[in-house]
Amino acid sequence: MASRGYILLQISLLLTVATTAFSLSPYYYKNICPEALPTIKKLVGAAVYKERRMGASLLRLHFHDCFVNGCDASILLDPAPNIDSEKNAAANQNSARGFEVIDQIKAEVDKVCGHPVVSCADILAVAARDSVVALGGPSWKVQLGRRDSTTASRTQANLDLPSPFMDLPALINNFKKQGLNQRDLVALSGGHTIGFAQCFTFRNRIYNATNIDPAFAKERRVTCPPTGENTNLAPLDPTPAFFDTAYFNNLVKQRGLLISDQELFNGGSTDNLVKSYSLYPEAFWKDFAKSMIKMGNIKPLTGNQGQIRVNCRKVNY
Repeated sequence: MASRGYILLQISLLLTVATTAFSLSPYYYKNICPEALPTIKKLVGAAVYKERRMGASLLRLHFHDCFVNGCDASILLDPAPNIDSEKNAAANQNSARGFEVIDQIKAEVDKVCGHPVVSCADILAVAARDSVVALGGPSWKVQLGRRDSTTASRTQANLDLPSPFMDLPALINNFKKQGLNQRDLVALSGGHTIGFAQCFTFRNRIYNATNIDPAFAKERRVTCPPTGENTNLAPLDPTPAFFDTAYFNNLVKQRGLLISDQELFNGGSTDNLVKSYSLYPEAFWKDFAKSMIKMGNIKPLTGNQGQIRVNCRKVNY
């Protein structure tokens, strides 16, 4: 008869296997479909080459996915009788984009793999990394093995996605709810070194803020009048097609476009980090990569949870 100690050891080992069997791994597709990641990289590179702004859009999709019930591709689901699409949430409506690129990637990846084995959630995570790299930014090993949700929540998206009008305490609390700290907040906000924002998101700042460079405010008012033209675009930093530290340099000069941007350098607890990133690009790159991995680990569906969608826009039935 086995000793009590041996039995306890076996139980302990089984519990360890049970808790780690479905953990994410950068090598998840190595044997299942080795061509998956190179295919995603190729298609993201082509999409960004065609339109540099697409890199920011794909990065944002992953961010907006993870902040609503975890990284589960819920943001990709179209409205349906039982799906209250997150695409209609305030932060996404007429704003989130890149869905067609994800559709194209999904179709091509399923083709090279022979059948649907790569989740839409993993495609979002890899496409975000490859977009940053395509725009000259850092790379990192994306943790893989997520599965796709069968639900979406516009209500949760409205509650959990950070607003461009938030002050620093609200931003800190918003990220804390996702298990992210102040360093993650500042590093991930550095994603605003690429892309654009719509006039309605920064109008109040350029006309009413006191913590803004007057010349910068005047420059932005040219294409964002006091009323109307809500969808006119402005770059989030002077080099929106390159992943660099111009975003942080701008904040130090009080030239942040959004209220939520400038709040990171406004006499608060994140000032030193902003200044550090503006001076040391390597520190920003390193922390951005770490925070992206951390964000990508927010409540993933693994194992038998969720499903691998055939069409990223629809639940499999």
